Amino acid sequence: MNTKTNNKKTPVKKQKTATVQKPSSVDRRKAQSPEFDQRLQKYYDELKWLYLELYENEAGSFEYFCNMLRKFYEERSAGLREIDRRRLSDPEWYRGNGLLGMLIYVDCFGGNISGVAEHLDYLKEAGINYLHLMPLLRSPEGRSDGGYAVSDFRSVEPRLGTIDELKKLADKCHAEGISICLDYVMNHTSEDHEWAMKAKAGDRSYQDKYFFYDNWDIPMQYEKTVPQVFPQTAPGNFTWCAQAGKVVMTTFYPYQWDLNYHNPMVFNDMTANMLYLCNCGIDIIRLDAVPYIWKVLGTSCRNLPQVHSLVRMMRIACEIVAPGTLLLGEVVMEPREVVPYFGTIEKPECHMLYNVTTMASTWHTVATRDVRLLKHQLGQVFALPKDYLFLNYLRCHDDIGWGLDYAFLNQFGCREVEHKHYLNEYFLGHIYGSESRGELYNDDPRLGDARLCGTTASLCGIEAAAYEQNPQKFRRGIDLDILLHAFLYTLSGPPVLYEGDEIGMLNDYTYHEDPLKQADSRYLHRGRINWEDVEKRNDPNTREGIIFDALAQLRKLRASNAVFDANADTWIVEANNDHILGIGRYYDGHKLIALFNFDVSEQTARIDDSDTYTDVFSEREITVSEVKLPPCGFRWLIRNYS
Repeated sequence: MNTKTNNKKTPVKKQKTATVQKPSSVDRRKAQSPEFDQRLQKYYDELKWLYLELYENEAGSFEYFCNMLRKFYEERSAGLREIDRRRLSDPEWYRGNGLLGMLIYVDCFGGNISGVAEHLDYLKEAGINYLHLMPLLRSPEGRSDGGYAVSDFRSVEPRLGTIDELKKLADKCHAEGISICLDYVMNHTSEDHEWAMKAKAGDRSYQDKYFFYDNWDIPMQYEKTVPQVFPQTAPGNFTWCAQAGKVVMTTFYPYQWDLNYHNPMVFNDMTANMLYLCNCGIDIIRLDAVPYIWKVLGTSCRNLPQVHSLVRMMRIACEIVAPGTLLLGEVVMEPREVVPYFGTIEKPECHMLYNVTTMASTWHTVATRDVRLLKHQLGQVFALPKDYLFLNYLRCHDDIGWGLDYAFLNQFGCREVEHKHYLNEYFLGHIYGSESRGELYNDDPRLGDARLCGTTASLCGIEAAAYEQNPQKFRRGIDLDILLHAFLYTLSGPPVLYEGDEIGMLNDYTYHEDPLKQADSRYLHRGRINWEDVEKRNDPNTREGIIFDALAQLRKLRASNAVFDANADTWIVEANNDHILGIGRYYDGHKLIALFNFDVSEQTARIDDSDTYTDVFSEREITVSEVKLPPCGFRWLIRNYS
């Protein structure tokens, strides 16, 4: 019986290694790759300590790892090495105020990879210089979780294109000054992956790449402490594999098998797969579900200390092989669990993390029209070291989860279950005064919990107003949409748009008719771009034209004002009005006060400041001691001291 608990290292077959020379040794390879050896020398002692500490002195596996790094460095193209050197000479390249991202599905945006390349002119017109391609690696149809069940990390899904086409797209994007981001699914593989297929066939060495058990005894011990990710659609954390005659760990879906990072072969090979993608021209690696990758019986199997050792080693691997590459951590958890994934100033891990809590708190503010939670949450973010860079967004491919600070909300009489219910009812359009149109995802009546789906425009009420042909509601929905984007652009760190948000794309209800999608309401906001609607961006009387022009103006103003640099000082400006959020920014002699009215009526901000500022939109001078804001209106007010 296999009774491993993973509190101790699982015995595994060692990888075959060639002897690796220490960086101080002189040999033929060093003469050929002095740049590599210099980088390896810089990190060698730390890397060796981390690796051998985690893997209990598996020196052979560490040698294999170092040789693997050299191999990928030598295979990296001259063009990518030049990008590396350029970015190393300007390590702040991604921290300025000129970066603007967009998240797209290749098939929904361009049909395939070549189709995306044909629309680069549109992306440039929209000011996009950071393009996040949603999962496009090979995965089985109907069992892919939107591409997050990868069956081959070095092959593109055939209907989307080929690896060579991905490389060509990367080259074209680099020529246009656009960086590419790609999801890297770390925690699991598809059950159709080569490793999983061999594990099913009974190969013990491949079963050791996953978590296999002969019976349900140990899995049931795990279940006592490990939360369920999808309690309704995929309950439990284990699945019976009939072909192998064993139980396998499947934290997310039964067809996604958790990788066993206690096995150094898994870490070595998965790092190699990541570096392969870097060498395809990927600039930003999004580490998917990173908190889950280390499991220990008797724990939640979330955010364990060993995770940070793994991420730090992956960061070092990139710094040695592809130092122009950024690591973006997907950590969808509360702030105190998110921040550690930055690492420390001296030993950094991820370059950027998602500003998840701000996103959820923003939509909470839309529903309540009360900014106190958002002020509280932003105050925590603003207090962090400026080295910690968040990627900001209003919507993404996923649902909106209500992971809010309920301890703070309790003082206002908000109880968690009841408040989540109110928020969902509001965005479903069931609350009087709400024009939002969304749908629930993974509703769990037992816990009184559910998450929310919908496009930004539909959640802002634009869809309902268009259906009713109500000009007043339409204008208010447009104003709210623009206010939210102005807020997004005010924050430090790169703002990222979800595809279609730049033209106010509405919900796509056709997924209800697709048997492969109808069980997943997230497809509500994963609709295809309608290029006829895109053409309407040139008509200032359409929602597409109004929103596209407004976002273009915000982008240009943000890029031209140094006060939006990520190194700026930021703070909450007290507006003495619970409907108005005030944000202050200061950088290099430039001071900004940004005011956002989340109410549907005119509101007044009263600020303890007698200075005169300039409205960046109207260019008129204004005293900020008393500022009137229209319904769902905002102001960017700037003062130059230099």
